[in-house]
Order: sequence, then structure tokens, then C-alpha cells
Amino acid sequence: MSRKLPPLNALRAFEAAGRHESFTRAAEELGVSHSAISRHVRGLEHRLGAQLFRDLPRGLQLTPDGKAYLARIIPALDVISEATEELEEAPAGQITVSSETLFAQRFLIPRLPDFYRTYPEIEVRLDASQNLADIERYEADIAVRFLISGEVDAPSDLLSNAPLYPYAAPSLIPEGVVSPDDLLQFRLLKDRGRNVWQQWCEAAGLGADRIAEPRWRMRSTLAIEAVIHGHGVYLGSAECVEMECRLGRLVRCSDVSIRSGSYHLVYGSRGVRRKALRQFRRWLLEQTEPFREAGVLA
Repeated sequence: MSRKLPPLNALRAFEAAGRHESFTRAAEELGVSHSAISRHVRGLEHRLGAQLFRDLPRGLQLTPDGKAYLARIIPALDVISEATEELEEAPAGQITVSSETLFAQRFLIPRLPDFYRTYPEIEVRLDASQNLADIERYEADIAVRFLISGEVDAPSDLLSNAPLYPYAAPSLIPEGVVSPDDLLQFRLLKDRGRNVWQQWCEAAGLGADRIAEPRWRMRSTLAIEAVIHGHGVYLGSAECVEMECRLGRLVRCSDVSIRSGSYHLVYGSRGVRRKALRQFRRWLLEQTEPFREAGVLA
């Protein structure tokens, strides 16, 4: 049976332009020129006898026909990509991971060399940002996000619900674990915007009125560096200081903890179809397994 198929390059150009509603961003994604995207899309419109985009003063907008066509084209291209990857001997290609900044800097980056040793043909592009990437429009393939409470409103995996413990440099507390009351003599730092130190005091049986919550919060990555250099005691989640504890730069200085939020691996409605993404997901779930249990490493 003869199939009525437009050129694949035209479909790729339209699909990228449709997701972004931008010829410029489609060109950046596919590594071609703006004019090439425009030429492919206009040729496709001529072939179909239908207008797929409207030119607006502030950019492009899909027409109703364009939206309907895009909804059918995206899963079709996904199936072709998945079938092609299944025939490849090893996972390969580029994946874009959008991550909450602290998790990216303190958890992912130190461990990525291990991933590359196992999967040298996969290139991980890490975008550290607090902004939520639109996975449905391929702004990222997968995302790590921190959730204070409730449930993620997209398909996702729990990475970590590790509790918050106080940590300090060994030079500040050479004896290691000390009584909760002893910690209050030091400068108190944290990686949350809420009153977590007061919550921790309540959990330690000290009473929330023992301390005044700091009015100014140092950025998380700076707070960790400050504590490493002996500036005070840091109340933070175990997965983001585990490497520093292994290296002996930080020690956990109390067995009292509180729970405050969780990290999740978020992906779009199409799931994790590409082989490279499936391997990254499997690897990250293995790396974070200790932080989904009652006991934690750090």
C-alpha cells in the first residue's frame, strides 16, 4: 500500500516549530537556520493545502488545523524514534535535564562522571534553574523538582524524601554529635525559606521560642560553602550534603531531624520512551535509593 507521506525533514521542522510556536527556537533545537525551518514549513503547508501557523505581531500561533496536525505528528515521530533506538546496540544521544539548582550542584554534578563511565555515548545537558521547564514542549526531556507538599501534577518518580539534619564543619564541632541545646550557640543557616529551625527546635524538645528565625536567608549553595568554612550550623537535606560528609568536610551534629518536602523526577505525558532517557532515569533512581528510606547515608 502506497502511503501519502510528506518529507521527514518538513515534519521535523513543523513539529519543532509547533511545540515552540517559534521558527527561531525550532532552528536552535534542530541545528539549522531560521530560513530552513520557514522553507520546510511553508512547503508542508503548500503540500497539505492548509495553513498551519498564523503570523502575529509577537510571533507564531498554530491554527486549529496546525494544532490538530501537531497532535497526531508528535506521537508518530516518537514511535519512529523509539523503534530506531531499539535497534541500536547501546543507548546514545543527547538528553536535557532541567534541575532545581541545589540538587544539580550538590547531587548530580558530582555523580555524573559515574554515569558517563557507564554510558559514554549519552550526553547530558544539565540546565540548573528554579524555573519550571515545559517538558510537553521539549524545553527539557526530564526535570528534577522540589515539592514542599502535595503531589506532583505530572507523571513522576519520587527521588528523595530525606529528612533535614543539622550539619557543621568538623573544626566547629570536633566532638561530632552534640546536644540540641549546644547547637543554638552557633550561627544557624538553612536551605529553606520557611521556619525550619523553629520546627527542628520543637522536634528536639527545645520549644520553638528558643530561637528567632533568621530574617535573611543565604542562598542554599552559599550557605553550604559558609558552613564548610566554619561559619555556623546548616539545616539541610541529606542528599545535598552526602558527598561533603563522605569527604569529611561536613559532619552531622545531631540525630534529631524533621521532614520538609521532597525531590521528584518529572517527565511528560509521553513518558520516558527514548532509550537514553530510560537509562538516565534508572541510574538516577539507583543513586537516590538511600534517600527514599528511613535511614540516610549522611
